Amino acid sequence: MKKESNLLNIIKRGVEEIIVEDELLEKFKANKPLRIKFGADPTAPDIHLGHTVILRKLRQLQDLGHKIIFIIGDFTARIGDPSGRDETRKPLSDEEIERNAGTYQEQVFKILERDKTEVVFNSQWLGKLTAQEIMRLSSCYTVARMLERDDFKKRYTTEKEITILEFLYPLLQGYDSVVVRADVELGGTDQKFNLLVGRQLQKDYGQQPQVIMTMPLLEGTDGVRKMSKSYGNYIGMLESPKQMFGKLMSIPDSLMPKYFELLTDISLDETLHPKEAKKILAKEIIKYYYDETEAESQEEEFERIFRDKELPKEILAFEVDKPSVGLIDVIVMAKLAPSKSEARRLISQGGVKIDHKKVEDLNLEVNLTCPRILQVGKRKFIELRIKNDQK
Repeated sequence: MKKESNLLNIIKRGVEEIIVEDELLEKFKANKPLRIKFGADPTAPDIHLGHTVILRKLRQLQDLGHKIIFIIGDFTARIGDPSGRDETRKPLSDEEIERNAGTYQEQVFKILERDKTEVVFNSQWLGKLTAQEIMRLSSCYTVARMLERDDFKKRYTTEKEITILEFLYPLLQGYDSVVVRADVELGGTDQKFNLLVGRQLQKDYGQQPQVIMTMPLLEGTDGVRKMSKSYGNYIGMLESPKQMFGKLMSIPDSLMPKYFELLTDISLDETLHPKEAKKILAKEIIKYYYDETEAESQEEEFERIFRDKELPKEILAFEVDKPSVGLIDVIVMAKLAPSKSEARRLISQGGVKIDHKKVEDLNLEVNLTCPRILQVGKRKFIELRIKNDQK
């Protein structure tokens, strides 16, 4: 029993909740590989570091000898997970789902071992359910229990639309657990309701209920909202080492303990200056997804720019076809800001420089009789020049 308890303590690092711990210990005592379920709907093409919190825990379980059942929710993606939403999600096209599913697999195997992972698509069984089988599934849960779920409750009390189709989502996700006979299922804290439905359905279908492990949601670079591409506060798994390093150096100090715990295998040394701790964090993460040489290189590049006030070794050129251009226009054209209003905000806050000099004039026309270095924020540099060297 001591061996299983020690194992549980290792596994609990970064885990928000285990339902039920004693059941998990009993499963460990059986001394056989467990079937660990993780499902993901391919609703977007890219995976960010927030998604990797669960993937890293799956890899830890994989290294302990357990089997990962990775369910790509190509069928449930057509409904859309209502978790955390205050309105009905728009359905995706078959082409979007297929494309996203392909990139998901490419990215998750940067963390998981392919030969120890069983990849399945839930359309294989959900697409074959008969009307009678769907009715049996629907009879396992009441509307009252569905409305216990926070997002449904909020929408119901504010008289916002909830479709019957959305009520089916947790049931279908839970039915996945029945089909793959999951011993354990992992998900974010926002998935707790869905995971509990799977546990209950297994009981209804005469199976041993799965143990649930929920992982915290990771706040993004703004330190407030959960990491999300739609919030613009994400760090993508496929981003360049330079982008990753710069973004990790910009996270609020308050997030560092959580980032160390959920994204690395080391602990934060609280005696370090925050800047030094962030460099260690950034290097650990880049080393994990790239290599140690790249991590060292990005640290050197960061020091060159921010400590020594030098330019990056490589700066992309952006050409315009006239000898002068409005600063706000060129910031948006070069995609250094998503909109003119954002470009104005950056200038007003002192975040824009030309040839190392801070710009304050919102109406500035940039003279390009010679190439100019435009810097937006701390990390974005381009060289402005006239197309075809026109004068």
